[in-house]
Amino acid sequence: MSESEATAPAAQGVEGKAKTVHAVERAIDVLEIVAAEGRVGATEIAVRLGVHKSTVSRLIASLQQRGFVEEAGVRGKYQLGFAVVRLAEATVAQSGLVEVAQPECDRLADAFGETVNLAVLDGAATLNVLEARSDRHVALRTWVGQVTPAHATATGKVLVSEMTSGQLRSRLGPRLSALTPNTITDFRAFDVELEHVRSRGWASTAEELEAGLNSIAVPVRSKVTNRIVASICVSGPEYRLAPDQFEAVALEIADAVARIEAQQSVGAGD
Repeated sequence: MSESEATAPAAQGVEGKAKTVHAVERAIDVLEIVAAEGRVGATEIAVRLGVHKSTVSRLIASLQQRGFVEEAGVRGKYQLGFAVVRLAEATVAQSGLVEVAQPECDRLADAFGETVNLAVLDGAATLNVLEARSDRHVALRTWVGQVTPAHATATGKVLVSEMTSGQLRSRLGPRLSALTPNTITDFRAFDVELEHVRSRGWASTAEELEAGLNSIAVPVRSKVTNRIVASICVSGPEYRLAPDQFEAVALEIADAVARIEAQQSVGAGD
């Protein structure tokens, strides 16, 4: 075997790795442009990158298959997909959000005399990563580290509210289990409920997770993508937290969330 024959496979391996790295860099470039523009077409991305449109189309197809980009409402336009949110979810607890949110959650707990949680989406459930409790009432348990079905909680409704119907069914599974007589178990009814969540900017449950337990939640958004990455929820017994109080409570939570977002670049890796 000649020296050139011996070194050829190694050279090809190096060349292949270089092409892979270059493709990854191009894919990241595409994601950054989509994130910056909100909605953008393949032609515009190609012009920005100085590459052929077919190259961008292949990259978009791969990113779309993995859920990192999705078609926007306008044909031929693309926006960030929900996979970006899943990555943000995985880093929320390490991003400093918990530290920034704790004082505001403590304040809310004192103001309402109820339990306050910060939660993220974990599969088809919500995961509580922070809790604040008022000294006014004895809490029988802690929610930190607990997972609860997304469809039966105010926090869960908030966290899935940006999903399409297809994404929702893929995430939550073929059926919504009944936990109480008030739990929404029909996907069509749940879609209508999420429309209300999107229009008013907050979610609520009235004895949908547990009998006698009500809750109100408001989204925490990423400053990078403006997508929802976490939720702050106030929960308490229905005789203290009645439905006619929900909107006023939601406004108080929203004020706290605004202060949190002003201090923390949620989802930016800070």
